[in-house]
Amino acid sequence: MKRFEYLSVRVMVLLAAALCIHLFLIAGLLFLAFLGNAPFWPAILSLVLLVVLLWWFYAMILKPYLHMERTMRLFLDGYTTADLTHLCQTAPTPMVYQMLAHMMKIMDSSELLKLNKRQAQYLALQNQINPHFLYNTLESIRSEALIAGLTGVADMTEALAAFFRYTISKVENLVSVEEELENCQTYFRIQQYRFGSRLSLTIECDPEEREEIYGCRLPKLTMQPILENSIIHGTECKIGTGHLTIHLERSGKRLLIRISDDGVGMDEEVLSRMNERLGRSGQAFASQGSETRGGIALVNVNNRIHLLFGEEYGLHVFSMPGVGTDVEINLPAIANDRELKNKEALK
Repeated sequence: MKRFEYLSVRVMVLLAAALCIHLFLIAGLLFLAFLGNAPFWPAILSLVLLVVLLWWFYAMILKPYLHMERTMRLFLDGYTTADLTHLCQTAPTPMVYQMLAHMMKIMDSSELLKLNKRQAQYLALQNQINPHFLYNTLESIRSEALIAGLTGVADMTEALAAFFRYTISKVENLVSVEEELENCQTYFRIQQYRFGSRLSLTIECDPEEREEIYGCRLPKLTMQPILENSIIHGTECKIGTGHLTIHLERSGKRLLIRISDDGVGMDEEVLSRMNERLGRSGQAFASQGSETRGGIALVNVNNRIHLLFGEEYGLHVFSMPGVGTDVEINLPAIANDRELKNKEALK
């Protein structure tokens, strides 16, 4: 049978056979004791020994093995930044220990972060060509528009230059929530020239917590790609006006940001696939070629959050067809870059 190709199956079969033989011997000893041909104590001692051996096998072998299996299953599902240290503590052989130690070194989150930063920089390079040339050209267009009295064109050009300057420069840095919101408002201002009064944006934040929330740090380009998705895949496809909301709040040591739209929404199957991709963000490097919605993929944003802060943070999407979509961003509420979990991000 194909199952017998696995060493674990062979060991379990051998163990089951040994258990059956031991139980057969105990039954034989008990039978002889009941007939009066032998004392009871050998059977009782064998039974106690069997219980002790089974307990030892469960505690020292089976339980660590099952724990290792669960962790490896998570790893295969894409949780590449999970702590695999305990796997080395329960490795079946010295060679497997060396293999796991090498794997941990390869899959170290700081190394993944460097790859992710290079990917983000590459995406930016694709768009920038020569940033100074771009800024100078946009400034020239703005000047010509002002001279011609085209204030609308001048304002739009100014907003576009500000947006590109923020997007292209130092994409690996953390920024304040206030800076990220300003970039979102700049992007929305550009979109308003296209949609006019069809589109509106509201930013909600408790005034008493505003200063503290606006000072929190988060990865650059966390909100804007989601806002872009909300416009392109939500409100743009809707007949009539569309409203977007960015809601910010603190919950203990967490910063919760919810970007909502009242657009067309998505059905249960599409929503499930979206959240599955976000849940398996450790595999984002393999799929970034197809995930380009919003300029920088949601899965890439989610993956950077995982690598910087841990897999307990990230994105989750809620949606109903015809009602709209909410994207919730879960982040640690940190006000200083020194509080960053993975300090390799700042090197």
